[in-house]
Amino acid sequence: MLKRILIIATGVALGLMVTGGATRLAWSWNIFPNRELNRSADYVRDVLKLVNENYVLPDQAAYDKLTREALHGMVETLDPHSEFLEARDFRELDEEMRGDFGGIGIQVERRDGRMLVIAPLAGSPGERAGILRGDEIVAVDGKAIERGTNMNDVIDLLRGKPQTKVVVKLLRASTQKQLELTITREVIKVESVRDVRVMADGIGYIQLAEFSEHTTEEFDRALDSLLKQGVTSLVLDLRNNPGGLLDAAVDVAEPFFRKGELIVYTQGRRPKDREDFRAETDGEPLTLPVAVLINAGSASAAEIVAGALKDTGRAVIVGERSFGKGSVQSIFKLKNGEGLRLTTARYYTPSGVTIHEKGIEPQIEVVMTPEEDDQLRLQRSRSDLSDPKEFAARFGFTPIEDRQLQAAIEVLKGVNALAERGVLPDRRPPAAR
Repeated sequence: MLKRILIIATGVALGLMVTGGATRLAWSWNIFPNRELNRSADYVRDVLKLVNENYVLPDQAAYDKLTREALHGMVETLDPHSEFLEARDFRELDEEMRGDFGGIGIQVERRDGRMLVIAPLAGSPGERAGILRGDEIVAVDGKAIERGTNMNDVIDLLRGKPQTKVVVKLLRASTQKQLELTITREVIKVESVRDVRVMADGIGYIQLAEFSEHTTEEFDRALDSLLKQGVTSLVLDLRNNPGGLLDAAVDVAEPFFRKGELIVYTQGRRPKDREDFRAETDGEPLTLPVAVLINAGSASAAEIVAGALKDTGRAVIVGERSFGKGSVQSIFKLKNGEGLRLTTARYYTPSGVTIHEKGIEPQIEVVMTPEEDDQLRLQRSRSDLSDPKEFAARFGFTPIEDRQLQAAIEVLKGVNALAERGVLPDRRPPAAR
């Protein structure tokens, strides 16, 4: 009898051990469901069903519609930069990041309620079809463009898949005649580098409008062009640059750093989530004096470049405090062509300074009024109107002085002058000394 009791007790003990081990193994393998997740999902499901079955307007309470609205609310209350992207928005974001889209290649603006062509892009389908600056768009694919039509709606009508056709009806101001053009859409590349030139005293100038997949190539080409022309210093204009790809920002900063030097790092919710971005280019870095222009419209990737150059003493920052978007958004592809943009980390300058909600503070502050900023933005985008009288007749104001750019020029001239006198180290290229 005692022997049977011992055998049974041993069996029970072994059974408990096996059961406990299996339970721990099941938890480690996530075999058991996440109970908190299931409870929350069941609650959302109950509310969806309740609204679907009882709301007074059934069309407004379809499950698909309610689900998407719930996703918008769930994600977009986290922070201003996380969002649920429906198929159209996800597609547009992808086009934005790639820096290209299907269209006819024209810049448009709304003036006095009318939709006018600023200019066709060089070599674009619109230029080849004969569209001219000042043409008014009166219809697209038979849909009339009424006075006051939202400009984004017109752009959406003009854009489409490459190799598809669009019919554009125009009113030409010079002849007051209407033209109807059938144009085949093509992939239109959006340029990141909007302006490259050599200014007085051998100072180079590059304006970067965004950071996309094409930015690295365009910036390298612009920089090489200026160096071949013998510039002694550089102005990098990042004003009103909303950012874009993190990798593109690292690539733009890289020529000024030695191989292996830290440019920026990101830190997620766990210590192991830190990711360092270091210069990878062989050879000596560029040491010429640099001034970076920023304002409240400079954000994200633009702040990475400005922050890295300021933090390591490689540039003087001129203008106004930047926007202060120091968070990293990861893009997740979902079902049905939809997507999710979610904040997953924050980025930090090489010394560990976060820019999030603080921005980059300029060393030389030059504040522009909102009116001046709008005027300068328009002036920079309309290099085709070089005659001040023509510009004033078109836009109602005479071009104003760019005080921020002028301050950057004066700083660089002063640095070069002090270098010539031996007061400061001469960082100009050897050919310019």
